[in-house]
Amino acid sequence: MASVSLKHIYKKYAGGVTAVSDFNLEIKDKEFGGERPLYALHDARLERVTIHVGESSIKESGNIEAYDCTFQGKYVFWECRKFLAQDCRFDASARSSLWYSENGRLVRCHVDAPKMFRRMQGIELQDCHFTDAQETLWDCNGVDIKNCLIENADYFGMHTDNVRIDNLHLEGNYGFQYSRNVEIKNSLLNSKDALWDSENVTITDCEINGEYLAWYSRGLTLVRCHITGEQPLCYCEDLTLVDCTFGADANLMLEHSTVRASIKGDVTSIKNPTSGSITVAGHIGEIIIDQNRKAPADCTIHELHAE
Repeated sequence: MASVSLKHIYKKYAGGVTAVSDFNLEIKDKEFGGERPLYALHDARLERVTIHVGESSIKESGNIEAYDCTFQGKYVFWECRKFLAQDCRFDASARSSLWYSENGRLVRCHVDAPKMFRRMQGIELQDCHFTDAQETLWDCNGVDIKNCLIENADYFGMHTDNVRIDNLHLEGNYGFQYSRNVEIKNSLLNSKDALWDSENVTITDCEINGEYLAWYSRGLTLVRCHITGEQPLCYCEDLTLVDCTFGADANLMLEHSTVRASIKGDVTSIKNPTSGSITVAGHIGEIIIDQNRKAPADCTIHELHAE
């Protein structure tokens, strides 16, 4: 049964001023459509609400909680200060629904819409499934992601800083390009050209599949990661590898990079590292050092074989 209820409303004037304070609004089992049906809504709880096709349904809002709701219109949470969407669905037509907002949390949400999260501050994603995350999470800051599946996600996380990730499965190329201060652990990243021009990124206990990984990165640390794809980790500055393994297709790696590396298992080929040291506890198929090596050209390479 549809309902709208108000709770704990009070206000003060004269000497005490205050003017409202504990206002609460609950909207249940209602449907809205068109443009701006709940514009500037504040301090509200939505349950089983459907927002049909339209625009800017909850724009310029604050302190919103949405449970088991369906969003079909565009630009839902724009300029929203603090919101929670739990067990909600964002249909494909709800593209670009989360922009220019702060302190947004999605829990157990199913998202079919692309271009979510743009220029936002304070984002938490937990147990969510994004099926079409193209151009999602751009120019954001302060992001926590846990137990999420994010698919069809080309250019996910571009120009996004201060990110903490645990148990992410990412399917999409060009992930986290130009990002700063990122920590990723226990994750699977199937992403070509991931982490280009990134800075201060630490990745632990992850699998990363895709060619040309992290070119032009600075301060990248990979710990106990498995990496596949051709020509990984070239043109890197201050690269650290700790007990990492590489697939057979990871050839011509570390070209023009400054690196400190301990690698487990066999490596197909290493080409023209610039400086630092590389220790491989396995067989190196080919070491290529030619006239194109860049100064200071003093990287040492050690191959350790088990007895």
